[in-house]
Amino acid sequence: MKFVIQRVLEASVRVDGQTVGSIGRGYLVLIGVGARDTEAVADKYIKKLLGLRIFEDGNGKTNLSLADVDGQLLLVSQFTLYADCRKGNRPGFTDAGDPVRANELYQYIIARCREAVPVVETGVFGADMKVSLINDGPFTIILEGLED
Repeated sequence: MKFVIQRVLEASVRVDGQTVGSIGRGYLVLIGVGARDTEAVADKYIKKLLGLRIFEDGNGKTNLSLADVDGQLLLVSQFTLYADCRKGNRPGFTDAGDPVRANELYQYIIARCREAVPVVETGVFGADMKVSLINDGPFTIILEGLED
């Protein structure tokens, strides 16, 4: 599994010209599901995501979590996080999860996040999406390798 987490002042996603998800201050999270990922793996990523302390406190230190700042989440599926560009110029995606299973895990992640965060917006799995954001910092973190 891979999460690309961007701390944002605002973010939105559009499909076919219509806004399907929009948030204010919080995290835009691009989610890649791998071929061997499970709910247990997703739980590790969710726990880490929700526990990250990357918002500034009163002293300018990154010491506050999403909950501490009443932050929001925009969760967007992105299988291209599993692009393998080691050979040639056309990426391969053999490590990406099967679309049916990947969507199940994406929906699982959404449901679990909604248990903890009051505002959780999403993209549309498998759709051609247009994502806009104002990155705060910029502050971007890549979560991967938590499977162990």
